[in-house]
Amino acid sequence: MSQQIFGTNGVRGIVNDGMTIQLAMDLGRAIGTYMSGQVVIGNDPRTSADMIKSAVSCGLMSTGVEVIDIGMVPTPVVQFYVKENALSGGIVITASHNPPEFNGIKCVDADGTEMPRHKEEQIEKIYFEKSFKSQAWNSVGTLHRATRAVEPYLRNVMSLVDTKTIHDADLHAVLDCANGAGSVTAPILLDDLNVKAVTLNSNPQGTFPGHPSEPVEAHLQDLISLVKSSDADLGIAHDGDADRTIFVDDRGRYLYGDCSLAIVAEYMVRENDGGIVVTPVSSSMAVEDAVRRAGGEIIYTRVGSPVVARKMIETGAIFGGEENGGLIFPLHQYCRDGAMTVAKLLEIVAIEGPLSKLVDNVPKYCQDKRKMACPDSRKESVLTKLVEYYCDERVDTTDGVKIWFKSGWTLIRPSGTEPLFRIYSEAQTDKDAQKYSDNCQKVLESLLE
Repeated sequence: MSQQIFGTNGVRGIVNDGMTIQLAMDLGRAIGTYMSGQVVIGNDPRTSADMIKSAVSCGLMSTGVEVIDIGMVPTPVVQFYVKENALSGGIVITASHNPPEFNGIKCVDADGTEMPRHKEEQIEKIYFEKSFKSQAWNSVGTLHRATRAVEPYLRNVMSLVDTKTIHDADLHAVLDCANGAGSVTAPILLDDLNVKAVTLNSNPQGTFPGHPSEPVEAHLQDLISLVKSSDADLGIAHDGDADRTIFVDDRGRYLYGDCSLAIVAEYMVRENDGGIVVTPVSSSMAVEDAVRRAGGEIIYTRVGSPVVARKMIETGAIFGGEENGGLIFPLHQYCRDGAMTVAKLLEIVAIEGPLSKLVDNVPKYCQDKRKMACPDSRKESVLTKLVEYYCDERVDTTDGVKIWFKSGWTLIRPSGTEPLFRIYSEAQTDKDAQKYSDNCQKVLESLLE
């Protein structure tokens, strides 16, 4: 088995303990050797961003790459910049939802999509063999700093929604950017759409002082409270690099990503008179119900936005997304995009009425989501034993192990970025969903022992 450094969403680690400047520079050299040409680089506001970005840029330039630094921007802005300027690729210095002591290096392919696994493997081969390209003193790359990368990106988002209807709806929102990169895009977008917004944590700060950057319900209590007290039409929350969006409805209800995914998927299918929607095996049955109700078709994949995006390209899908709030709009770009998600949901609310009404129309299932620690070295063997344990049930191994029970399912899949299993369960009732998770967690604990 070949050596691996990339996880499901780039290379991540604790700064100066795993994510070192030596690793960053050597990975920059490997990426530069593979890509060549012009490469754009951007970052989220983590305190280590400049350090890691500088090391990666040094590695890139040593191979002759021309580096274009567009500064602190959301991940989808980097991806859009690559596609629109026909560059060799891009790099984002981000650890997305991980705690502030983490940072990461994520590659963007020449078409603006996240780097597919087979290309990451080629970069890994160069990295571990240290077969770096090294240019003579008069052929090394240069670094240019470019500004105004956000404007064309937001213009494209605006061009793909009914801006007049949104403008005339006179909507009110509460916006929480988690002190992340969305702070430089989301407030501008809402202002341009005539959405009156109260902002929370919308100043970029690398320590994420407002709350941790993962937009789970426990972290968004201030947002929920303010939506209720201000009679806002909705609450909007981004993760650290603003490629994902989570919503709160006008009644102050936190919406899991499955819910917004189902709402937008059904709208997109109706808007296109049918079509294919692509989503991972971790998504709620509500998404499939909504898509089929609108006359569409659903295709399931492994978890991971690059996998979803490439299946969308392959099948000509009209829409796709994940249960974590990462939605993909192919007319914009084949990657998760927080700003595009905000704009499209605002259009849906403006046309079809209160968000709470749309939420009430989504097929109802109950979910239980949790994490369980597991050393990376044990993950594969534990999953193999899990399949054997549940041999009498219907088991899907598209990604991890998905076990179908009488009235629902449990999915156990290894995290690609952390030493843990993610456990997702869904059923008709909360009691059954929790029971499925409890039972599977106990089995996992016994297998780990």
